[in-house]
Amino acid sequence: MGIRFVLMVNKQGQTRLAQYYEWLTLEERRALEGEIVRKCLARTDQQCSFVEHRNYKIVYRRYASLFFLVGVDNEENELAILEFIHLLVETMDRHFGNVCELDIMFHLEKAHFMLEEMVMNGCIVETSKSNILSPVQLMEKSY
Repeated sequence: MGIRFVLMVNKQGQTRLAQYYEWLTLEERRALEGEIVRKCLARTDQQCSFVEHRNYKIVYRRYASLFFLVGVDNEENELAILEFIHLLVETMDRHFGNVCELDIMFHLEKAHFMLEEMVMNGCIVETSKSNILSPVQLMEKSY
């Protein structure tokens, strides 16, 4: 399947966005998020951005005050997922203008919408920023 979940977390470990592509109970999600966030936030900048946890490979990257964490299958290419994270951030930057934690908090539905345009059922289906953002811009025009 590829991508199992995408998390956006601040430096204090608070989840700002969570999207899962496999079914987990709320308790399992909370426990998984807590374990992964503690593990990733404790790492230094000199350590690599890949961590194995349970049956997942976690690929993460920090942009300003936000950590973007993606849980993938063990067979998935880590560098491709790092590129995906970078594309997600660039897409949000283009829309919000230098995306920050407050943009995600106040426009959570737009952030989810962009992610849903990029990933379907755990597979990356769109990588063009303009194709990702055009439905979001159409949605804004209807307001």
